[in-house]
Amino acid sequence: MCKSCYHCGEVVPDNTNFSVEILGDIRTMCCLGCETVAQTIVDSDLVSYYQFRTAPAEKVDLVPEQLKNLIHYDNKEVQSEFVRQTDNASEVTLSLEGVSCAACAWLIEKQVAAHKGVLLINVNTTTLRASLTWDDDVTKLSEVLGIIHQLGYKAAPFEADKHEAAYHRSMKQYLYRLGIAGLATMQVMMLAVALYLEVFGDLEEEFKHFFRWVSLIFATPVLLYSALPFYLNAWRSLKTMTLGMDVPVSLALIFAYVASVVATVQEKGEVFFESISMFTFFLLVGRFLEMRARRKAAAASGNLLKLIPAIAHTLDGEQVPVKTLKPGDRVRVLPGEHIPADGKVVSQSPIFIDESMLTGESLQVRKSHSDIAYAGTLNGDEAFELEVTADKNNSVINNIVRLQDSAELSKPRIAEIADVVARYFVGAILIISACTWAYWHQTKPDDAFWIMLSVLVATCPCALSLATPTALTCATSRLGSLGILLRKNHVFETLCKVNHLVVDKTGTLTEGNIVISEIEVQAGFEEQHCIDLAITLESHANHPIANAFKRLNGSSLTATSIENKIGLGIEGAVEGQSAKIGSARYIGMSDQQNTKSNAIYLSVDDVHAATFYYQDPIRKESHDFIQHFVDSGAKVTLLTGDTKQNAAPVAEQVGISNVIASVSPEEKLAFLESVKDHDVTMMIGDGINDAPTLAGAHLSVAMGGGTDVAKASADLVLLGDRLDRILKAKEHAIKTRKIIRENLAWSLGYNLVILPLAVAGLVAPYIAVLGMSASSVIVVTNSLRLLKNT
Repeated sequence: MCKSCYHCGEVVPDNTNFSVEILGDIRTMCCLGCETVAQTIVDSDLVSYYQFRTAPAEKVDLVPEQLKNLIHYDNKEVQSEFVRQTDNASEVTLSLEGVSCAACAWLIEKQVAAHKGVLLINVNTTTLRASLTWDDDVTKLSEVLGIIHQLGYKAAPFEADKHEAAYHRSMKQYLYRLGIAGLATMQVMMLAVALYLEVFGDLEEEFKHFFRWVSLIFATPVLLYSALPFYLNAWRSLKTMTLGMDVPVSLALIFAYVASVVATVQEKGEVFFESISMFTFFLLVGRFLEMRARRKAAAASGNLLKLIPAIAHTLDGEQVPVKTLKPGDRVRVLPGEHIPADGKVVSQSPIFIDESMLTGESLQVRKSHSDIAYAGTLNGDEAFELEVTADKNNSVINNIVRLQDSAELSKPRIAEIADVVARYFVGAILIISACTWAYWHQTKPDDAFWIMLSVLVATCPCALSLATPTALTCATSRLGSLGILLRKNHVFETLCKVNHLVVDKTGTLTEGNIVISEIEVQAGFEEQHCIDLAITLESHANHPIANAFKRLNGSSLTATSIENKIGLGIEGAVEGQSAKIGSARYIGMSDQQNTKSNAIYLSVDDVHAATFYYQDPIRKESHDFIQHFVDSGAKVTLLTGDTKQNAAPVAEQVGISNVIASVSPEEKLAFLESVKDHDVTMMIGDGINDAPTLAGAHLSVAMGGGTDVAKASADLVLLGDRLDRILKAKEHAIKTRKIIRENLAWSLGYNLVILPLAVAGLVAPYIAVLGMSASSVIVVTNSLRLLKNT
């Protein structure tokens, strides 16, 4: 007798052995695919699907198809488009649907973090995104997504277009629900006027009962359809033994409806159909406006990703999807077209590119052969050939969005406290509401129920949960538009307190665009050979001065035993000769008294061979930037690995009196540690030798043109290398702190005022719902002020 597949109903082929334990029995499967999907259903605790299905999966395929889609995300080729690999871990940014408040975020974080193999999960309720890090050897991405789906939320890898489509789909559903609630409210309110005010004179009892039944008919679709999002959120919370914002709201609606139905059927008592309709309508209006405001706050980073075109042009004129481009591919970028991928300019003639979306600078940037052009930037009037250096997932613009999301997800202490207070406050509301009902039931039974409803609705702490995250999201987006990349969210707190500025010299106070202006060769040495030696040694360094040697006319020689002593110099064996390049002290010059500033020294076999003089212009904004901190009473220290001779003229021109020169990276860090206890320090640097110091400061800033190591250690990155942008960031941080305080003061003050009034029976139900909705909208709208130009 032929066996049928328990999952899809197809005949099980001979000589196969696929099975899964379902509902206590071993069930036979026809293929590996059915076995995998069935096992995923079991592992995801969705086995009830098999209990309630009416046909095999082939015909009723909703749940299995959803899970099949999740399984597809485990495919390595599919993951290459959105998963980033780090040391022994995988990272992905997820789009979320159904998240409405901080309690939803906490619920997802709690459940997912408990799953074996998940290293980190952070949810942002403003952008509706989550950052997930997991060990791919222990768990699969589909398993984690299954947990989120099981909680009642939808999750998928973040894609800007799909995320926006989901937002519009959600808003359309809210409009449908809002429309039904609005129409029903108008009808029920007219009937309520007739019932309570008896505008038609003394109504006979049968008409009163008729109006109540008509009100019930209008209020029912409001309760069952329009208010459904509140029930779903409340059920998710209760299912996992937590208390979300929508729990008291849902209880208020359900209690009011049940009491009204009983009163209608028994033809005695009060009905609250008009309150149900109004509750739902105003709650939906508030949630709708709140979603639109939060969407505006989160749009900046998503809009950046939309600047990357979907299609690229190959050299032979064909069109290919941008997501298929790999390093080494070559494409043609047409005039006025957004660049499809990070890459090197291959064309020989110079081109001009608008990088304002990255740096905030409106002037076009000149690019020559081998210069890097970034995905999403805008080409000028000349077509050019581009060699791809990074795929879409690893492009600079993707990294910026990822870092911004990461910064928004790392909650400051004040936000964590607000979330905890909000969760406990919901429990307190339920207890206070029960006590309120008990008191008024003894004192004034006819009013007990509506007073309890007012307490449940009026005091919901939605505004408290939104106070900090919305402000931080808006502030981060605004800094991004200024060409400032925020990597850590403590920046807004720390930047307001900085009282000691520590700056590097080369590439920070100076432009870092160093050129070799003069070469002085000692007797017995050939100039070209000295240049070749210098180019060879400096090719093993990543520093503005090293880059200056790359522009000299010479060739790299064969070198071995290269040793880069950061902050001092480089040495190695070059074609049988021992060569060193660096400071006079490093190469061991006997006469260091006559050394000059802005000079690099080369020795061959421990004999001084050549001196390379360089020029590095001071940034035009450096003086005003330093003077701002001096005038504000902050300490300013120039901390550099360069010599005192080189550092002193720069310090004098920009107005720095405290100069610490010729220090190693370890000495820089030691200095920071020595002042860290009594000063709030901000360190600005750009080189590898600044990385330890950047990591050790209270607040660290890396220049966008600096090394990747420095940027990886910093809290802020100046993409446009403009020091004056830090002053704007400081102004913005102070404004952000002020708005967060305003939001918290409003939300806490509102609840402290409305609670006793509601308990005392002085707040009507419709006033309660208006107050709760208005408080959330006010908080979000206040945060949106941070998006405006200052």
